[in-house]
Amino acid sequence: MRVAVVRNNDRSGVINRFGQSCPEKYGRKTVGNVVAALQEGGHDTLLCEGDKHLLGAIERFMPPDPQGRPTGIVFNMAYGIQGECRYTHVPAMLEMAGVPYTGSSPLGHALALDKVITKKLIRDAGVPTPAYRVMRRGTESVGDLRFPVVVKPRHESTSFGLRLVQEPAQLREAVESIVAQYQQDALVEEYIEGREICVALLGNDEIEVLPFVEQDFGGRDIRIITWEDKSHLAVAEPQKICPTQVERGLATLLRDLSVATFRTCLCRDYARVDLRVDRSGRPFVLEINSMAALGMGASYVLAAQTAGLSFSRLVNRIVEIARQRCFESLGERGQQAADREEVALAAG
Repeated sequence: MRVAVVRNNDRSGVINRFGQSCPEKYGRKTVGNVVAALQEGGHDTLLCEGDKHLLGAIERFMPPDPQGRPTGIVFNMAYGIQGECRYTHVPAMLEMAGVPYTGSSPLGHALALDKVITKKLIRDAGVPTPAYRVMRRGTESVGDLRFPVVVKPRHESTSFGLRLVQEPAQLREAVESIVAQYQQDALVEEYIEGREICVALLGNDEIEVLPFVEQDFGGRDIRIITWEDKSHLAVAEPQKICPTQVERGLATLLRDLSVATFRTCLCRDYARVDLRVDRSGRPFVLEINSMAALGMGASYVLAAQTAGLSFSRLVNRIVEIARQRCFESLGERGQQAADREEVALAAG
């Protein structure tokens, strides 16, 4: 099958420089690893930029068949270039053009990228999440929030801007810093002292829960995952434990809460749910990453490898899961259209 790998590396393919710039992108090595894995899986590949030239490149690489149906799929690794809801940009373009792709829809990405909406949705679904407030100044009432609190941008990922605030006197500066740097609300949520566990999910109708990954903070004072940790710049970066030891009842609860979060936020194909488990054994969902990182040191990849999936098999599994979702539903719609046409002709 033809598979176009779409990423954002060259930021020049826009009409104007306007709106908040996306602070993250996939590294060349990870993108190259995905391309190599797809080729190992027997696919014809094209690497292209998720910018204003994207649709032309895809149309040339995998033009429609004589019936106007798609002949390939996109492996989406595009975080976006600029503006709001950046994860949604490439999927929205592909939806409009009728091109199948891996991962969540624009709506799924938008829900997952907005941490406040995520928390509201999962709380309504009965999934526990830390108490929180949304702030713009840092002088708003904290209500019954208990310190310390974690302060982070509402719409970012990769722990950008994340800070642990120990007392109310530090809150204003932390919120103002996020609003000034990221031009968005600050999410202020209670810090859950305890274990941090990542749950990797793979599939749609049947969702496979991969082995849990725990962040081992050792003796570190700051027991949260920071941007420096994820960028491998921290002096004492937490180590990942996979599989981690979790008693049976808690393991079942972690699986159920993660799948409920995945479904509530309308994610597809694959995602990673991050949770904290407090000292009394109560789990809380922090957030869901609708485009879990696929770098070799990433928690999602480690979970897959522990489950017996090589990197190549994981990448090709994601493509196959997306292909089944896209093309089987396409076949069903085609059959339904044919049935309607047959009925119409019979009614004459």
